Amino acid sequence: MSDLVAELSARAQALSAQDRARLAEELLASLDPHEADVAAAWDAGLCRRIDEVERGVVEPIPADQASAQVRQALRR
Repeated sequence: MSDLVAELSARAQALSAQDRARLAEELLASLDPHEADVAAAWDAGLCRRIDEVERGVVEPIPADQASAQVRQALRR
């Protein structure tokens, strides 16, 4: 490990857990720029779904009920 990497690592470990997580996400995204696009698409989709639930456009169902519906559909 280079001196710079060791210094950056030590400084990063002094950050709050939230800031370390954000830094880790940014570093990982920089390794594969396509991953950042995928993450952005997931974020946009999640925001859209949250908005739909809050506006009453869709009604959420319990996970066990959703799983049962998926199992039933796969049996067809």
